[in-house]
Amino acid sequence: MAVSVSTTAPCALFKPPSIKIPGVFRPWQKVKVGAMSVSPMGFGTWAWGNQLLWGYQESMDTQLQQIFNLALDNGINLFDTADSYGTGKLNGQSEKLLGRFITEFQGGETNDIVIATKFAAYPWRLTPNQFVNACKSSLDRLQIEQIGIAQLHWSTANYAPLQERALWDGLVAMYDKGLVKAVGVSNYGPKQLLKIHDYLKERGVPLSSAQVQFSLLSMGDDQMEIKSVCDSLGIRVIAYSPLGLGMLTGKYTPANLPRGPRSLLFRQIIPGVEPLLISLKEIAEKRGKSIPQVAINWCICKGTIPIPGVKSVKQAEENLGALGWKLRPNELAQLEYAARDSPAKMIQNVFQTR
Repeated sequence: MAVSVSTTAPCALFKPPSIKIPGVFRPWQKVKVGAMSVSPMGFGTWAWGNQLLWGYQESMDTQLQQIFNLALDNGINLFDTADSYGTGKLNGQSEKLLGRFITEFQGGETNDIVIATKFAAYPWRLTPNQFVNACKSSLDRLQIEQIGIAQLHWSTANYAPLQERALWDGLVAMYDKGLVKAVGVSNYGPKQLLKIHDYLKERGVPLSSAQVQFSLLSMGDDQMEIKSVCDSLGIRVIAYSPLGLGMLTGKYTPANLPRGPRSLLFRQIIPGVEPLLISLKEIAEKRGKSIPQVAINWCICKGTIPIPGVKSVKQAEENLGALGWKLRPNELAQLEYAARDSPAKMIQNVFQTR
């Protein structure tokens, strides 16, 4: 099983009620990541502890727990996090919250929960054993006995190539010690992806997933090549930022930008995505869906597992509406034509390698 819950966590004084929305988001089938069965969409938890970009406050924890309960009650069993999620003193907060929420969940079994966490390639992590220790620290924060998918958060090939081998050997060690059920990578380009796949295969460790920025805003040659490589090798693509940090929600315009650091990026890109937003809105209205639901469903139709971020119950409910239906071939073609026709694209993550 991917998750075994510790019995040492303190009981909560207040447990938010579960929220179930029966019959709306089914039927859909789980998909495979390695030997594990996961929901066709997961929930991303980057915002859980991030004050700088997402405005996290500890007063949000009750609603975050409601989101977690809502997800489980409606069949979502994949949660993506990282040991670096959380700013300043809150470093690791995302993992801590997930650990607490798993332990306190009262709606049923939690044994099929799959936690996918990422390990930062900090410059002081130079040996495989340091990555094993990082994994053990994440297990403690998550209050579980085994991580579902252990992922390298980024490659150091571009700036510290000698450290890269320690990252890879760290994954092998975690897997061999039984600390993780599967291993994956994040922000690996197609060339480096092939290299680590072959390296792990020689050591008897299958590469199960590759997490990459993937959305209608990031249909660049590299992203599509990564998808092609993963399909040929049986690696599941996990799509982060499927809504382009919020640009594909339809909420923002050049005159209505989000607060904080995101506004700088949005001011640069939003004016150039109008053709895509028009097509998203047109299809959403025809199908009785919302713009975010259409954008997330596109990722699912492309064979990826999107992990949209959630920090409110309303967002979670809306994201769940991306499940249980599929865009038609002509709608997929319309969206992809509009994406190519839009002059602005999402800026590539600086950590992604070739």
